[in-house]
Amino acid sequence: MKGRRKAKLSGVPTMAPRIRKELLEAVVRHDKRTHPIAETARRVGREAERLGLTRPSYQRIRELVHESRRLRRGPSTTSILVDVAFRVRPPEAVLDHLSGTGVPQLRR
Repeated sequence: MKGRRKAKLSGVPTMAPRIRKELLEAVVRHDKRTHPIAETARRVGREAERLGLTRPSYQRIRELVHESRRLRRGPSTTSILVDVAFRVRPPEAVLDHLSGTGVPQLRR
């Protein structure tokens, strides 16, 4: 294989395949429903730069914000009813959920 040249990877952007714990905590800390997700992305990006980490993409921050909000909301009424139907939760869980008392997280 004479004559082959090795390719140089100059100018390739860095990508963040995994978000570090510090940035996950920053997403939760900076997420406020009163301002847009883009503002959360900007704040988390500034924190990433301050920590010397790769800035996560807007799309990834958006996904993490939605997941964080879903987890804070807790289980839906439908998921509680399905859990009761399959005997994963006791029937009292429906009343606890509807009364606002809350239901404990399931251990998976």
